[in-house]
Amino acid sequence: MKGCVISAPMTGSGKTTVTLGLLETLRKRGLAVQPFKVGPDFIDPGLHEIAAGVPSHNLDGWMFPRGANEYLFGRAIEGKDVTIVEGVMGLFDGFDGKSETGSTAEMAKWLDLPVILVVDAHPMARSAAAIIRGFQSFDPAVKIMGVILNRVAGEKHYRLIADAVRDVPILGWLPADPSIDIPERHLGLFTAKEELTLSRIRAIGEFFEAHVDVKNILSPSPSGRGRRDSQRAGAPVTRAKRVALAHDKAFSFYYHANRLELENAGAEIIEFSPLSDAEVRDADLLYIGGGYPELYRRELEANAQMRTSIRRFIESGRKFYAECGGLMYLAESIDDARMVGIVPVQIEMTGRLVDFGYCEIRTNSDSILGPRGTTARGHQFHYSRSTGSGNGYSVKQGQREYSEGFIFPNGIASYIHLHFLSNPDLARNMLNS
Repeated sequence: MKGCVISAPMTGSGKTTVTLGLLETLRKRGLAVQPFKVGPDFIDPGLHEIAAGVPSHNLDGWMFPRGANEYLFGRAIEGKDVTIVEGVMGLFDGFDGKSETGSTAEMAKWLDLPVILVVDAHPMARSAAAIIRGFQSFDPAVKIMGVILNRVAGEKHYRLIADAVRDVPILGWLPADPSIDIPERHLGLFTAKEELTLSRIRAIGEFFEAHVDVKNILSPSPSGRGRRDSQRAGAPVTRAKRVALAHDKAFSFYYHANRLELENAGAEIIEFSPLSDAEVRDADLLYIGGGYPELYRRELEANAQMRTSIRRFIESGRKFYAECGGLMYLAESIDDARMVGIVPVQIEMTGRLVDFGYCEIRTNSDSILGPRGTTARGHQFHYSRSTGSGNGYSVKQGQREYSEGFIFPNGIASYIHLHFLSNPDLARNMLNS
């Protein structure tokens, strides 16, 4: 299996455009391709799935350990011909400025995959060579196999750069063309499927194939490494458990690995739509992930039968887990739209980023995640605020420490998206508790 990592000196260089173009080109050639995204982002994996036709997995060196990343990678690439990993931010950017933790460079080394550096050539010429040389020398253990130049003004501009770049192959160059630009994505504004149609991605693929020789990308790239051995812990589930998972335009942000972890622990996943279905499916656990309930608050409010069904489900004592958009839906209201009313807070949309970043949580009481003191890692990104924050979790976020989240006897609601691979007991505890 061939593979590579798509990275760049900085955000906004064109990583996603190159990744989508490459995924589309490979898919069109009949290759089974498996995409990944480094970091906690939900938008890019959604775009990958449209292009590749299979779910894209998040890899993350801070949220979960190396072995879990290698396990997830190894499991996902089974039966695939090619893997493409889109990086996060710049190649060496990660959790802090002192280490490579959480960076694309760290992940490339863990998976033994070479890096293609996407350089935005629009504002420079010969200086691009200095940037490339700096990235090569900063950490020689990161194998930069080649460069793709983006937003090149034309053949003359390309030659100015190519004459200066001598010790790494230029695999292709993309002319500046606003028609294939991907707008900067902001969680809370767009979903992948609303932002880029399939026809738009097909056009990006045609543009990419016309300017980049894919053979030059695949021929030198080695196979990545992963491992299939699982380190699952905990008592076995005594019988199959049904998990009702909310999935529609309002709720689409899930780490795909969380779903796999629940299935590994014995769950049967049953999807339903809070927007269009009349009742929540019969299940042992209700899982409402993130998304954009604020954009569909009128439709969610109008579906009073579903709101009543979910409230009765939870009040009956059956288990539930809600994160970010799920918390908002279970609140009393989003702005002036009525919601389910289980969590005793109101949600206000602010029009600005309220909180963002990696989080490490510790539960302050026994819960469906495990006994008091259970730890896990995750991420949050939201434009809303609630009238109360709860004290279910003790949260460490960078230098901040605070309380957040609502722990009920039979469930949890929080703004934080937890990654279940950060604690191998989480999924099994949720089903067994």
